[in-house]
Amino acid sequence: MTMHTEAGPRLTPRQISPVAAPALLAWISIVILSAAAIVLRNLLAANTDVSWLLTVGERVLGGQRLYVDVFETNPPMAVLVYLPGIVIARALGLPAEIVTDSLMFAGIFVSLAIVARTLKDSSVLDGANSWLLAPLAFAILAILPMQSFGQREHIAIVELLPLLAVLAVRMKGEVPSGRMAAIAGCGAGFAVSFKPHFAIAILCAVGCHALYTRSWKAVFAPENLVAAAVVLLYGAGVVAFFPEFFTVIGPVVRDVYLPVGVSFQGLLEKPALPIWGAAALATIVLKRRDRIDATQLLLATSLGFAAVFMLQRKGWPYHSYPMVALVLFALGHAVVSTRPRSAFDRVFRAGAVALFAILFARSMLWFDVAFDARPLHAAVARLGPNPAILAITAEPGLGHPLVRALDGTWVSRQQGLWVQAYLKHMRQHGLVGPQADRALDGHAARERAMLIEDIHRIRPSVVLLDNLTGEASAWLRAHPEISSRLRDYRLVETINGIDILSSVR
Repeated sequence: MTMHTEAGPRLTPRQISPVAAPALLAWISIVILSAAAIVLRNLLAANTDVSWLLTVGERVLGGQRLYVDVFETNPPMAVLVYLPGIVIARALGLPAEIVTDSLMFAGIFVSLAIVARTLKDSSVLDGANSWLLAPLAFAILAILPMQSFGQREHIAIVELLPLLAVLAVRMKGEVPSGRMAAIAGCGAGFAVSFKPHFAIAILCAVGCHALYTRSWKAVFAPENLVAAAVVLLYGAGVVAFFPEFFTVIGPVVRDVYLPVGVSFQGLLEKPALPIWGAAALATIVLKRRDRIDATQLLLATSLGFAAVFMLQRKGWPYHSYPMVALVLFALGHAVVSTRPRSAFDRVFRAGAVALFAILFARSMLWFDVAFDARPLHAAVARLGPNPAILAITAEPGLGHPLVRALDGTWVSRQQGLWVQAYLKHMRQHGLVGPQADRALDGHAARERAMLIEDIHRIRPSVVLLDNLTGEASAWLRAHPEISSRLRDYRLVETINGIDILSSVR
């Protein structure tokens, strides 16, 4: 018997592993991180603002008019972005929260796939350890947000990453495909549509590119023109279809929302800025000998979002997510791409890895800071199915996501009685003069009038009085026109300073 063997070279494990092993490790890491991210979604309470905006979206799809029948201070994109999830959830008979989270995960994978395609033939990723950037990016997008998952800032960063990839390619003197540039521009335009001041961060990224090329013609790259076109079309749509955003919401935001904020010292006391400063400093030291590359691009964009965080002056965790996410990405990229040239470099690099892990963990704790109303669920559920809930509170986390978790109805047309709370803060801190004070009373009076109309429109079966973060009982005594409409309610239980009242009828 003769044995026949095929001619030609054979691939041995030694030949395959240099190429296949990194890709395999990247995929295994992402699978593990995906499982961890899904577990987190089931352990953490739903995000307050996402729950409220889903409720707003459901009302808009039900025929109510945004800014007329539903009082919301954010631009229309804050609501429109959640409508697809609501529509899909209704078609499949699933909770909107599950579908929205699923769409977020899908968006993360699509964004990273676009980034990978953009960088595939580029020299941007030329290090042996560049495969680590994929699981790093996924962890920052899917694990790090914690309670901020699905927030507008979170969505904006997912949308913005393709633009940063395109700019990184251009900074290498290479030309990305026109399709990738157009997609990146659309993503950047939609990101700015959430909040106009996000444009500051994009301008920082574009400015970094322009400085590197030493030509302001870089500002007019195709992706930037596409982004500008998207923003202009969106702005025209807001003017045409949502004029009340300017006529009704605009004055309230100008007079009440914008003047209230945390001082510069107060912002420094928040964990966000120390985390950002430590990560940025470590990144700069690591890259001190290298030319401008993707690390500096990420750092510049993060700096822009740090400016946005300061300008907003609220100090809320989710406002800081973009700056923290990008600076951690910059630090991670610096660790992966830097080649140690001395013993000191190797020691500092090891220290940077440890610092990254510490800052990542601290950031997770920071993004998990939120009002948790889950201790109220059982008590409210005992009062009957599908409750109609009214909350006398300025704390948005009291009613959302509680009302959705119990498959109930939110009585009010707004997220909470925040106008009165902001006005009280302004008076206590001397932020208004007598003339402006009288004008502000009009906003508070309208808020109370809307509350009375809402009580008549939908009779609450459960009323929550927030004496934990506010003084709801005292506020009701000071406003008999509202308390008289709640006289037929009895106190059922008090949990952590929250009085739970039920209708006696």
